[in-house]
Amino acid sequence: MADSSSSSSWSCMLSGKSDDEKEELLDRMLTRLALCDDSKLQDLLTKLLPLSIASLSPPSTLIRNKVLEILSHVNKRVKHQHDIGLPLSDLWQLYMESNDSSMVRNFCIMYVEMAVERARKEDKENMAPNFLANISKLPLQHQDILLRVITKVIGECHSAKVSDEVAVKYKRSGDLPDHKIFLEFCLHTVLYQPTSQSSTCPAGLSIAQCDRVTGKRQLTSDYLRNVKLGILNIVQAMELPTELVYPLYVAASSDCQESIVKRGEELQKKNASGVNLEDADLVSKLFVLFNGTPGTDQIPPESRVSPGNPSLRAKLMSIFCRSITAANSFPLTLQCIFGCIYGSNTTSRLKQLGMEFTVWVFKHGTMDQLRLMGPVILTGILKSLDGFSASESDVVARETKAFAFQAIGLLAKRMPQLFRDKVDVASRLFYSLQSEAQFLRLTIQEATNSLAFAYKGAPQNVLNDLEALLLRSSQVAESEVRFCAVRWATLLFDMQHCPSRFICMLGAADPKLDIREIALEGLFPDEDLRKAVSKSLNLKYPKLSDMLDYIIQQQPAVLDSASMGGSKLLFPSKSYVAMIKFLLRCFEADMKQNNLVEGSHYSAAVEKLCLLLECAMAYEGSVDLHANASKALISVGSHMPQVIASRYVDKVKWMKQFWGHIDFDTRESISRLIGIASCSLPLHSLSDLIVELIALVCTTPKLRFEMQHGVLCTLGYVTANSMSKTVSIPEALLQSTLKCLVDVVNSETATLASFAMQALGHVGLCIPLPLLLVDSSSVPILAVLREKLSKLLAGDDVKAVQRIVISLGHLCVKELSSSHVNIALDLIFSLSQSKVEDILFAAGEALSFIWGGVPVTADMILKSNYTSLSMSSNFLMGDVSSTSSSCLESEANEEGHGTVRDAVTRKLFDDLLYSSRKQERCAGTVWLLSLTMYCGQHQAIQKLLPDIQEAFSHLLAEQNELTQELASQGLSVVYELGDASMKKNLVNALVGTLTGSGKRKRAVKLVDDSEVFQEGTIGESPSGGKLSTYKELCNLANEMGQPDMIYKFMDLANYQASLNSKRGAAFGFSKIAKHAGDALQPHLHALVPRLLRYQYDPDKNVQDAMTHIWRSLIPDSKKTIDEHFDLIMDDLLTQSGSRLWRSREASCLALSDVIQGRKFDQVEKHLKRLWTTAFRAMDDIKESVRNSGDRLCRAITALTLRLCDVSLTQVSEATKTMEIVFPLLLSEGIMSKVESIRKASIGVVTKLTKGAGIALRPHLPDLVCCMLESLSSLEDQGLNYVELHAANVGIQTEKLENLRISIAKGSPMWETLDRCIDVIDSQSVELVVPRVAQLVRVGVGLNTRVGVANFISLLAQKVGVNIKPFTAVLLRLLFQAVKEEKSSTSKRAFANACATVLKYATPSQAQKLIEDTAALHVGDRNEQIACAVLLKCYFSSAADVVGGYNDVIVPVMFISRFEDEKSVSNLYEEMWEENMSSERVTLQLYLGEIVELISGGIMSSSWSSKRKAAQAVSKLCDTLGEVVSSQYHVLLSALLKEIPGRLWEGKDAVLCALSALCMSCHKAISAADPDAPDTILSLILSACTKKTKKYREAAFSCLEQVLKAFDNPDFFNKAFPQLFDMCSLQTNTTGQKNLSIDLGGGDEKEDFSFGHDKMVNCVTACIQIARATDIFQQQKNLIDFFLVSLSPNFSWPVKVCVFSSTKELCSKLQAETVGSQDTSQYASIISFAHELFCKISVKVLEIIQTVKIAQVHIAASECLLEMVNLLKATGQLPGGEVAFSREFEQVYDVEKNEHAKSLLKRCIDILENLKKEHKVSS
Repeated sequence: MADSSSSSSWSCMLSGKSDDEKEELLDRMLTRLALCDDSKLQDLLTKLLPLSIASLSPPSTLIRNKVLEILSHVNKRVKHQHDIGLPLSDLWQLYMESNDSSMVRNFCIMYVEMAVERARKEDKENMAPNFLANISKLPLQHQDILLRVITKVIGECHSAKVSDEVAVKYKRSGDLPDHKIFLEFCLHTVLYQPTSQSSTCPAGLSIAQCDRVTGKRQLTSDYLRNVKLGILNIVQAMELPTELVYPLYVAASSDCQESIVKRGEELQKKNASGVNLEDADLVSKLFVLFNGTPGTDQIPPESRVSPGNPSLRAKLMSIFCRSITAANSFPLTLQCIFGCIYGSNTTSRLKQLGMEFTVWVFKHGTMDQLRLMGPVILTGILKSLDGFSASESDVVARETKAFAFQAIGLLAKRMPQLFRDKVDVASRLFYSLQSEAQFLRLTIQEATNSLAFAYKGAPQNVLNDLEALLLRSSQVAESEVRFCAVRWATLLFDMQHCPSRFICMLGAADPKLDIREIALEGLFPDEDLRKAVSKSLNLKYPKLSDMLDYIIQQQPAVLDSASMGGSKLLFPSKSYVAMIKFLLRCFEADMKQNNLVEGSHYSAAVEKLCLLLECAMAYEGSVDLHANASKALISVGSHMPQVIASRYVDKVKWMKQFWGHIDFDTRESISRLIGIASCSLPLHSLSDLIVELIALVCTTPKLRFEMQHGVLCTLGYVTANSMSKTVSIPEALLQSTLKCLVDVVNSETATLASFAMQALGHVGLCIPLPLLLVDSSSVPILAVLREKLSKLLAGDDVKAVQRIVISLGHLCVKELSSSHVNIALDLIFSLSQSKVEDILFAAGEALSFIWGGVPVTADMILKSNYTSLSMSSNFLMGDVSSTSSSCLESEANEEGHGTVRDAVTRKLFDDLLYSSRKQERCAGTVWLLSLTMYCGQHQAIQKLLPDIQEAFSHLLAEQNELTQELASQGLSVVYELGDASMKKNLVNALVGTLTGSGKRKRAVKLVDDSEVFQEGTIGESPSGGKLSTYKELCNLANEMGQPDMIYKFMDLANYQASLNSKRGAAFGFSKIAKHAGDALQPHLHALVPRLLRYQYDPDKNVQDAMTHIWRSLIPDSKKTIDEHFDLIMDDLLTQSGSRLWRSREASCLALSDVIQGRKFDQVEKHLKRLWTTAFRAMDDIKESVRNSGDRLCRAITALTLRLCDVSLTQVSEATKTMEIVFPLLLSEGIMSKVESIRKASIGVVTKLTKGAGIALRPHLPDLVCCMLESLSSLEDQGLNYVELHAANVGIQTEKLENLRISIAKGSPMWETLDRCIDVIDSQSVELVVPRVAQLVRVGVGLNTRVGVANFISLLAQKVGVNIKPFTAVLLRLLFQAVKEEKSSTSKRAFANACATVLKYATPSQAQKLIEDTAALHVGDRNEQIACAVLLKCYFSSAADVVGGYNDVIVPVMFISRFEDEKSVSNLYEEMWEENMSSERVTLQLYLGEIVELISGGIMSSSWSSKRKAAQAVSKLCDTLGEVVSSQYHVLLSALLKEIPGRLWEGKDAVLCALSALCMSCHKAISAADPDAPDTILSLILSACTKKTKKYREAAFSCLEQVLKAFDNPDFFNKAFPQLFDMCSLQTNTTGQKNLSIDLGGGDEKEDFSFGHDKMVNCVTACIQIARATDIFQQQKNLIDFFLVSLSPNFSWPVKVCVFSSTKELCSKLQAETVGSQDTSQYASIISFAHELFCKISVKVLEIIQTVKIAQVHIAASECLLEMVNLLKATGQLPGGEVAFSREFEQVYDVEKNEHAKSLLKRCIDILENLKKEHKVSS
């Protein structure tokens, strides 16, 4: 964009000019334009076009015409030449400045659009964001043009991605109104889709919007794709509010092109979490996209927006279903729903979504909105359901129907008034439950259940219709319909509504469990887990008569008396059972209301009830039904005995059939019923009945068991009831009855005997039993039965024993004889050893009957469903107030009974309660509590209350749970019965027990078999038996030789008793606390801390008991704990160190809860002790205590973190907390030997450092050192073990170390160290560095040492120059650490730290360090590695520092590349390659320093240094070549001095170096000293004579190179003779050794040809440099040398070398023949050639035939060819050529290698030609 100066130039040019001048100026411009070439037109237009357009302001006709002429010419020139650009920036600036002239702006905008099309891509990108600025203030037409330009540029430039620079420009362009206009246009562009018909408008747009997007031009699909993708990218980059861009993303995600959809969905998902779907503007925009605009007259047709496409509408619907604002946008919501359900372009998917949105609207719509929409939508839903077929299988259609039903259910909850006046919707839903497919029924069922609430309070006529509907529905086949029918019955109607209860009765027999359960809930809502809570519910039942009338109305057969005793049931058994139970409740409710009024009307209802019950006794009835029906008759009889007696007196015969019923309860109930009916029988009929019963009992054969039981029970009830009549049965008949029963007891099984005893007991309740006439003498019945009863009571039949014991109590109620009662007591007391609880409860009940004053009467026992006192009192655990106030009257004399009570008292208090046997104590407890509960109002019990209290208090310490619980229950009973002083004493005693201050008043005397511990508690004795009794403990102490151990056992027993006492006291306390009230307040100070701790006791029973106390005693738990907080903390912290593990565990658990949420001032003085306590508990010997310690540690951690967080706590308090906690964690926590404590402490410290910030600085030295040491101390020790054995299992040590370091870097300690670095400052450095430096010296462990090194590196980087005062110390320590460190990982870490510190060192420090480092390369392996690692780190981290010391470093790096050990040399090699850009340049630059270092190495006394320096010489010469000549004398001198003398391993490298030096510097050597080559040759030849194989081979190789390098012909006569002598010597030696091996028969043959190939190569080199004359002189030796070398003693590689040497010789001779004028020399050549051919070719052919290697064949053939060519050059054949030709042909024939064969063929041809020529010449 042009700057302001250029833009103002146009106004300057035109300002002050008249119109004529302007016209003249424009005319010149037009002329210039006309004369301008196209190539220069663009530059001209840059100035001309803006100036011409600017001339239009102010308007003038002449000027305007001239400008138009210019512009017309411009248009014609540039129209078809798109490469001619226009001044875009100038035109845009002119547009922005020309606010007053519309004509100027119009022309500017036209040419801006044209300029954009011709502009470069970069210019477009830069200009497009500028167009957005203030676009909202521009005219609408100009907005459209610019927006189209912007989107076109976006499509061209940003469809793939947006650069950061462009994104910033778009962000800064314009304000919110501009962005809104841009986004609106972008939305329309994204919505636009090309259409085939020009008149149609794309979905979601109006015609005007469509024209605005297209500019009335046709847009291609590719263009649109790029534009839309670019728009999405730009909008994302602009980072606009989500609510503005969300519609755009939604529209893009429903596009027809896949790439746009994918990008749109991606952006929509990214913004889904941030979008506010409750934004009204956003929701309104989305509704416009969905509905379009309505076709009203107020909106022109071209501005009406059409609804979006189905895909877009489906996405919008899913959004609406998440917006409450959308649910309350009437009428848009209604339009949306009906558009989905009934719209012309709707789809099945839209219908489904429409129903889903309907559900959402009904769920979240406001009532005001629902009142407007509800009726309309409901009508639409019902209509839509009519449109679906029942068999619709489409998944979407199914879900649509499901949402429709769900919507009805929700609407019913929100607007019940829509449904209340009609039952049509209810009928429809119930019908749908029957007719719809199974998958829909659950949804319809939920909707139907919801609809039930709508009909509450409906008109009576509607309710009547519903009753009929529900009754019909409750009996259909579909279970869902039945469920809803029963559910509606329970929801709509109350308990007094008879039809609904009848439906529930029918549902009680349903096959489906859920229906049965809900039906029973409708009938018996007070039954919750079989615990009646009807008192709290206060249920109102219908009148019995009303309920019966409705049942009879539904089943009139109930009144048919003929059905009584039939075989058919009128209702299903389960329905009958529920019906009977419900009718009984109605009956009992009526009895309470009518106060037992027996009017004629009510009697009629009872008659109907009896009829129904009699029908229930039909043969088809279930056992449960018969039991319930018979018990119901007894329940009615207990309230109206006369009615029942009079009704059933004539139905005894009918009842007799049930004597043998299979159900025990039915037989029992029928027997009672006959007993009640017998009260109305005449005396003779009664006597006949008894006689009949006696006969049945005594009949032979015996009746089956059930019949015998029924008859015996009936005999007992009938006889007992007859005794209560005014006129009783005759004495003789009574004697017969008693004798019959006694005989049954004596003769029958235990069960039948118990039934007979039960019958005797029932008789004994009414009269004192007369003496039994036995053999003309009268004997008490119990005396007769005593022996038999003793056996029965000792039997295993618990039920029989219970019945017998209770009957003994019944027998003694009216008994006058004390001896008779004593027999009963003896029998009862014999059960004191019983372990069966039920028997003990039964015995307690019997004792209560004997004592007197029990809260039952004989009529209750005989004429009701009474079972036992134990059952009535919930086995002594019920409240005393629940027992009846009426008592059983005793006719015994008070004096006699007083004696009996004394006997009972003595037995309990003297023998049982303080017995040494726990069974007897348990029995005594049960019996004492029974007497206290059942006879508590008796005067004798009242007198004994203090003793009873003491006994129960003593029994609280029992180990037996039953004893303990009953003792605590007894204390509660005593508390209620006692006076004020007794209540006070009881409270004090219980508080003493709980606080541990109470003492046991009465001790238990221990005898041998007294059980001290529960069996198995403390293990086994040496003999293998379990230790439990006092005798066993004494024996164990004696066996151990430590008699005093018994006292320790007793101490344990006392502790166990103390614990049990607390638990037992808690049971009593929980009940007494309800009544004690203010009496306990003075004790709270001592109780609260202990009660709180006991609530966390490991024993669950103790926990429960103490929790009961706490709830009873403490009304406001939080307030109480706050008031006693310090006391609680002191107690818990003290007890956490108790020697008792229970106390330690409970204290820790309590502390973890108590400290939560506490403020600093509350816990300040306890905080340190809390942490100490937690650490101690985490190291406890007991696992459960350790677990509680872990929990306490977590709680303290949370508390500490909160108190240290300055955002939650005041800064001063946070600082104090840090001062308390931090030193403790660092010294005691992290340094602990317990792993769990260390880990926990590390975790806390890590979390503390996250939020501590600069508050950490005072603690940094300790924290840093602690964390660094913990890196190793807290490491898994298994890794150390693995590292020690890594080599054995093939694991590389370095990899394992890297693994350990990587694990450590992920640890909290490393994370903490990073945070320490963040907060460190210059002051902290002075404290931290000395401590860290100390760790460099003494730190142990891989992780710690690496951590120290890394920390120093980070520290130096963080503080920068502030580290300078410490660089000298750090560099010295770090350098020494690198030097001495064995681990490669830690070595690298320290080296990196050293390099980091080096950056801040002084020059002198840097120089010393680098020199010391370089000196390490001559040390041992570890020092060499240290040198390499240090140098590498220097180059990496301190390159600018080491750059000035390359003259020291480069030679070391170069020479160290040749270390013997590969791992070391690789380090230097890698470093060399990384840091030396050009090897040749570097070596040339530092040649002098390198040579100096090399020469020193060669002269070193170390062989490895010599070898390394020699290899460096070789490399130096190979790389630099002749450049080394400047320094050759130093190297040559050192090498020549080193070659003589003794051999050492690796000395061959010196020879290699010498050969390399000669190759590079031979010219300089020869020039400087002509004798030097001879000296070198002599030394090398001398070296060739050494016997060491490797050295000798190196010498031959060196000789070859030297011969070639100096190329001195004189060397032939010096070298070859010696080589020949060596060969001869070697041949002789080989021959002698072969002979010795043959003679000795040796198996092994040493290879004596080593180095011979190298010798042959030397000969070849000699031949290359030799003169011909010298060669002729050595002709014989040469041929002999070749022949020897071709002998079988040498391997085939030697032979190949000989072939090469022979070829070289032939080539040399052949070259001499060319142009030779010397006839003698020519004759010598011919002679040499003939001899060579004759002797050598034979050997060569022989080798071809014997050696089967292709390479040998080829080389041999080439050698033969050279010799034949030499013959050809001489033109003469030697003698015997025919034989030679034949041999050649034979070899040729058998040769398989094609190459060798072709060479042999050429030899044969040449020989044939020579033969022919010879013949011709001859």
